[in-house]
Amino acid sequence: MSELNGFWTDDRFTAGEGVHLGVAVSLRGGGLVAPVLHHADTLALPRLMTSLKDLVTRARTGRLRGSEVSDATITVTNLGDQGVEAVFGVIHPPQVALVGFGRVVDRPCAVDGLLGVRPVVTATLSADHRATDGAVGARYLTAVTRLLQNPERL
Repeated sequence: MSELNGFWTDDRFTAGEGVHLGVAVSLRGGGLVAPVLHHADTLALPRLMTSLKDLVTRARTGRLRGSEVSDATITVTNLGDQGVEAVFGVIHPPQVALVGFGRVVDRPCAVDGLLGVRPVVTATLSADHRATDGAVGARYLTAVTRLLQNPERL
């Protein structure tokens, strides 16, 4: 959804050229940094995960390159490892969106008329209403849900 991937500058939205994914990383000594995976949308999932792990490790050891701390077009945060079930993040201007993920929890769920227990994660979206609206956000979160339910499409 290009309506959420970009910047609000000069009183207008400018779509990002590719997905430059900011990833919120808490630092062991305190504080937060959001290094960037440039062109994340072009990486195959195994490469994306390897790059993410490397980026987080280097962020926590203070070894990021200057190019890795700027130009994010959208940011993702995950506080699940802290026990948080839902994240209501703060957008970092000039970005217009931040996606938050909580921890995975087992919840009762009805599927095809049968009750069972399934792992569930809460995904949230914070967005700048100057650039977008709730309908776009709902479509985005629906697309995220579909992908998480069908990870082979990633």
